[in-house]
Amino acid sequence: MQAVHFGAGNIGRGFIGSLLYQSGYELCFIDVNREVVDLLNEKKEYRVVMADESREEHMVRNVRAINSAEEADRVIQAVAEADLITAAVGPAILPHISRLVAEGLRKRTSPVNIIACENMIGGSTLLKEKVLEKIPEEERDAILSRTGFPDAAVDRIVPNQSNEDKLTVVVEPFYEWVVEELKLIGDKPAVEGITWVPDLKPYIERKLFTVNTGHAAAAYFGWQTGAQTIDGALGMKHVAKVLQAVLNETGRLLVTKYRFDQSEHDHYIQKIIGRFANPHIRDHITRVGRAPIRKLGGNDRLLSPAKQYEQLLGETPVYLAKSIAAALLYDYAQDPEAVEVQGEIEHRGIESALKKFTQLDESDPLFAEVMKQYELMREKGI
Repeated sequence: MQAVHFGAGNIGRGFIGSLLYQSGYELCFIDVNREVVDLLNEKKEYRVVMADESREEHMVRNVRAINSAEEADRVIQAVAEADLITAAVGPAILPHISRLVAEGLRKRTSPVNIIACENMIGGSTLLKEKVLEKIPEEERDAILSRTGFPDAAVDRIVPNQSNEDKLTVVVEPFYEWVVEELKLIGDKPAVEGITWVPDLKPYIERKLFTVNTGHAAAAYFGWQTGAQTIDGALGMKHVAKVLQAVLNETGRLLVTKYRFDQSEHDHYIQKIIGRFANPHIRDHITRVGRAPIRKLGGNDRLLSPAKQYEQLLGETPVYLAKSIAAALLYDYAQDPEAVEVQGEIEHRGIESALKKFTQLDESDPLFAEVMKQYELMREKGI
């Protein structure tokens, strides 16, 4: 079985590529990083190391790679011949790979599924839209009849790292790869480690509002204490306590909205906090907290659960408001988005910044609570 994976970065090699190899696929990575592509073609294997006390490792073998910036025709042919196509390139890059995917699909006659494994809602759906834009209208129905774009939710911490062997990847033992089976075409891909579900949205929001919300909150609270890493921040009892309170609020929302079992969800929260506190993952606060403007967006990890909490439960989520305030206080000078937020606050005030970056209305009780938490943190810390 042949699998084509777009994105030969740490997530692609250490998470998706590793599972595909363990499931019996021969891997072809597609990337624009000449050094990584050349190393993969030279060595044809790489190591994946677990970030825990065991330091267990395994080899991913029989791999090859194609530089999509230099060998577009080979990429198109690989797509045309693949049994499964996956991607982990980042949401902003999906449109850029769509032309090559489209041209490869036009050459196919057999069914195939394409799974975008991105940190977003509807990654495969977005890729599908961009691919269809590159296909003549008269060909679209035929291609859609033999091509599935099942959406996925993925979760595995792969921290920033610098290894002597540039192909080696260190990953946490925990992972979750959930795929929406109703959007499949043809037979279900034989991939060990995928959880197939009929409706992906509950799992996407569970992950987004627990892992992503919790990770961002831990970073922004940790920044206020001067911590350098997420595990270092959670070693401080007051940070751990506030993070628990944030995830209790998102947990209450998720259990109410999707009828998750309360005790199972509580266990899930503790598992997530334990992952963040893993001392074998030195995940820097500036990595996790980067791009605060994106994270303050109305449909992202802080505002979305806070607004849904208000609407569904009729209350204002105090600790989610505190997380939003902490994001507005994030002033890392080497993060362009943090610099922009601080510039808005300095020149126009915190109220203007809160309205601009969150689109919250001043009449919303959440707006007032964020303002209150912002001033409290400025005066007393978290």
